[in-house]
Amino acid sequence: MSGAECEEEVDPTEDEEEDEETVIGLGSYKGKVRMVRGDPSDEMMLLWGLQQPTFSKPNAFVAQSSLNLSLDACGRCLSISQSPSSLGVPGVTGSVMWDSGIVLGKFLENAVETGLLVLQGKKVVELGAGCGLVGCIAALLGSELMSLHGEIMLTQHWWNLLPDFVIGSDVIYSEEAVTDLLDTLLELSGTQTTIILAGELRNDAILEYFMEVAMEDFIIGRVDQEGWHPDYRSPRVAMYVMVKKSMP
Repeated sequence: MSGAECEEEVDPTEDEEEDEETVIGLGSYKGKVRMVRGDPSDEMMLLWGLQQPTFSKPNAFVAQSSLNLSLDACGRCLSISQSPSSLGVPGVTGSVMWDSGIVLGKFLENAVETGLLVLQGKKVVELGAGCGLVGCIAALLGSELMSLHGEIMLTQHWWNLLPDFVIGSDVIYSEEAVTDLLDTLLELSGTQTTIILAGELRNDAILEYFMEVAMEDFIIGRVDQEGWHPDYRSPRVAMYVMVKKSMP
């Protein structure tokens, strides 16, 4: 059999389809994102199929039994206080760090360093602040930060202007939380606001529900792991960039 006969045929439409699903830049993030369109169940099948989160180690970057977590970021050694004993309280999860918070914080740092994101002088709202690591990194990167935690009614914005960014980690965890989160995002965001959310892949049904409802008002793109900090990537975490749709 000749070498030519052994060559595998390549369907050019596969590359074209991938190009259609991948764009460079969404909102103020200038990196590559894979657009989420159509049936959100397709995104869940793709995400769980590619990353297989249940087969990877949880809490790869954190030690939830420790009272303090140290992390190098922005040229400093950050020490984050934790309260492991509070995890026993029903509904309390923000007393310790989770991998998604580490991944998001280091993603912001890496994106700024590589010129894909500018936070200097930008107005940033952090939702579900928890131990405060992500907001701390955002502030060190030059942003004007407002951190929110718990059920807060936003009747007046801090700057009397919509923020440039809304960030959050592990804020999608129940149907009730999805409803509250989307109400908050709609209130906080303008068409010039860039939303960046990271979360642990625990419940595909809840994430699918979030996508289904969010796609009505937001353009959504997933940042694949190649766009994260090279030392802080986890198949148990997903990251999305969102921008509010313009009114017709």
